[in-house]
Amino acid sequence: MTIKISLSTTLLLLFVSFISQAQTADKSDWTGGVPDACTSITVGKKASFDGSVMTSHTDDSHRTRSWIDIVPDKTHKPGDVVNMYKRVPIDTLAMPAYGNLKIGTIPQISQTNGYINTAYPSLNTRQLGIGESTFGGREELQSDSGLIDCQRLCLLMLERESTARGAIKLAGELLKQYGWNDYGEALTIADKNEVWHFEVVGPGKGKKGAIWVAQRVPDDHVSINANASTIKEVDVSITDEFMASENIFTVAKENGWWNPDKEVFRFCYVYAPESRTSLASRRREWRVFDLLAPSLKLDPNQSDYPFSVKPDTLVTLEKIMSIFKDYYEGTPFDMTNNLTVTDENGKTVISPLASPHMPYDANKLFKINGGWGWLGERTIARWYTMYATIIQLRGWLPDEIGGVEWLAMDNVATSIYVPIYGSVTDLPVQYKTPGRVNGYTMNSAWWIFNRLGTLASQRWGDMRHDVDAVWNPLQLQLIQNQKKVDEEALKLYEKSPEKTILFLTGYSNEQGTKVMDKAIQLGDFLWTKYDEKF
Repeated sequence: MTIKISLSTTLLLLFVSFISQAQTADKSDWTGGVPDACTSITVGKKASFDGSVMTSHTDDSHRTRSWIDIVPDKTHKPGDVVNMYKRVPIDTLAMPAYGNLKIGTIPQISQTNGYINTAYPSLNTRQLGIGESTFGGREELQSDSGLIDCQRLCLLMLERESTARGAIKLAGELLKQYGWNDYGEALTIADKNEVWHFEVVGPGKGKKGAIWVAQRVPDDHVSINANASTIKEVDVSITDEFMASENIFTVAKENGWWNPDKEVFRFCYVYAPESRTSLASRRREWRVFDLLAPSLKLDPNQSDYPFSVKPDTLVTLEKIMSIFKDYYEGTPFDMTNNLTVTDENGKTVISPLASPHMPYDANKLFKINGGWGWLGERTIARWYTMYATIIQLRGWLPDEIGGVEWLAMDNVATSIYVPIYGSVTDLPVQYKTPGRVNGYTMNSAWWIFNRLGTLASQRWGDMRHDVDAVWNPLQLQLIQNQKKVDEEALKLYEKSPEKTILFLTGYSNEQGTKVMDKAIQLGDFLWTKYDEKF
């Protein structure tokens, strides 16, 4: 897609690129010096309600781009290259954003897969899906000598591979040759048969390469990454469960981070020990596992949780969507618990003005302190989410139909997931319209839902019910319609795969347009109904 940016903005981007060449990987999107963005939940095929493999992602960010478009399958000429960039913060546009500093190229291959081009590319035309969560890792491991960062690695995996194992092996090869320049990242990589968690850190200052490990989620388990490394013991001899870089143990020994004579090797404590101290991460790990496997009775304050657990019941789309809307309601960690008033009957109740989605400054005003200090509690649903995905991969269906990305914009607690099939060739123009660099516009899908979410937060105790009254039945309808849409697509596929793609593109676009219209109407309704009440 082409994004129109003014000449002054272009010059600014060039200037930022010029002055940023000596910068290390960016931390401007972190809070309090630690990553606070993104949650990814994964589901094995025997743990899901229909046998699909699932991965997911909430892009919780204060500056990541909001626009999304579709990149098609492409054929490339000999000598073509892929540009490699490093993200750099830009704070002189309408809102905080990122620029991209070109730092090199790598050779392109002859044929690449199409993909849904979210900020972190997420689903390709071959039913390979990726979620993401930053965990940071040891500061001294980050290296500017590499060419590949997290967003570029997602893109390369989706363009070139169709299986999770293939994507991980490709990552290992590319990172060894071209190097990792980002901080520690977790990618949750899924295909039609299985899902893996891939965790990677840099090789050390001035070095080129990477240290990485991947662990497969058992087919009947679920797992989570929430800004903390979660892979612990590693047995590379069990090739069906683990993959790792050749240097995973040697670097740990050389730096004195692991003594094989005294302790068991645990990746998270060797390469990202600080991430395991974060209650912002551990609380989400507990909450996801507790909602999916309450029989385990896990302690919300423990330092470690299993890498994965078997859910008490099969995981439905409705269940995983509800988890991404969660803010610890009904637990001691609900930040609205102490924001009380006395009602007309003399009973102490939570104020309708109390909201779990208040900005950080409001926590100080209302003296809210939680597992994250003055930041409160790091809930799963966040008011600064740019977009969220739940990706279904279904091996019994053709690739054109089997891969579905359920896409929500802005805060999931006030949003709705729309099915975007992996074979679609286009999205409504509002999804492709930038929201951050030019500021507020109702021509942007993100702003449409951001307006609704911000409004609902002003009188959450009441407005949330108005939002749910519209979204809950429509969300259920979209889920229930999936079987009918799949069947119609299959009938078309037998005659013409091209007509299937055209049909699914039309369906996904129709639903995307429909929910945007509903969100605008709902926002107008809230303004009107609650005038003078917030």
